[in-house]
Amino acid sequence: MSGCATTYQQSEPRQKKPDWLRVKLPIGESYKNVRNLVDTHKLHTICESGNCPNMGECWGAGTATFMILGNICTRSCGFCAVATGRPEAVDWDEPQRVAEAIYLMKVKHAVITSVDRDELKDGGSTIWYNTIKAVKALTPDTTLETLVPDFKGEKENIQRIIEAAPEVVSHNIETVERMTRQVRIQARYHRSMEVLKYLKENGMRTKSGIMLGLGETKEEVLQTMRDLHSSGVDVITIGQYLQPTPKHLRVARFVHPDEFAEYTEAGYDMGFDYVESGPLVRSSYHSERHVFEGIGRLEWEKKKVINGQ
Repeated sequence: MSGCATTYQQSEPRQKKPDWLRVKLPIGESYKNVRNLVDTHKLHTICESGNCPNMGECWGAGTATFMILGNICTRSCGFCAVATGRPEAVDWDEPQRVAEAIYLMKVKHAVITSVDRDELKDGGSTIWYNTIKAVKALTPDTTLETLVPDFKGEKENIQRIIEAAPEVVSHNIETVERMTRQVRIQARYHRSMEVLKYLKENGMRTKSGIMLGLGETKEEVLQTMRDLHSSGVDVITIGQYLQPTPKHLRVARFVHPDEFAEYTEAGYDMGFDYVESGPLVRSSYHSERHVFEGIGRLEWEKKKVINGQ
């Protein structure tokens, strides 16, 4: 990530990952097929650009999270492995290529995200609209989750996402309010909350995610969850932050799976419809489960019965 080396350079060695963060290497025919489609259609995926630890599992299952509007972001968040700099010109053929790849993959559910394009007047929302519409036209039975930027809070740009009508609209809060300026830099905590609230008020099924292990307290995590619920968020994902390179923010601690389980319990008690909380959880992990109302809570209640709670 350009522009971050001086700020985040670490002199101390990175902490060793605990056993619960070990993942399998990507193998299998499904993985190779997804790899081939991504390369053939000249597509970007957040799986690769974001160094996602679940890439092997998801690609092995035949799914991927597509990243539109290029692979260079105008923002320089301290946690993110996506490159920062001056993006290339908008590729107006990209929506159709994404739609064709999703069609060829024959997936029932797809996730689309993007870099931030703050230099564009529309924030990239027109390409977003065209991509969603292209996918719906070519594969009308495919459900879509769109992981969108904040568009600087501009409602005209957010409205384009609403009008395109994906099944789920996600916007990640990423961290607690106190750490937002350090972690997200150009973003604003309350602006993100307002974006989520606006999406919900306009009929969208909404979703957001938090990373843990950056130095936040448990009470701050719970307060962020309460703020998200107050903003109308239906689905929340909570996972462990992993430092992508020595230039990025360091891991303050590795959160034990038992603590993630506590946030699952707290989230359902608060009233979230679906809580996905665990060390390897990322915003698009198991996203096909997040589309339909009530499934998460039903699974949680069944587990409580099985465990005799």
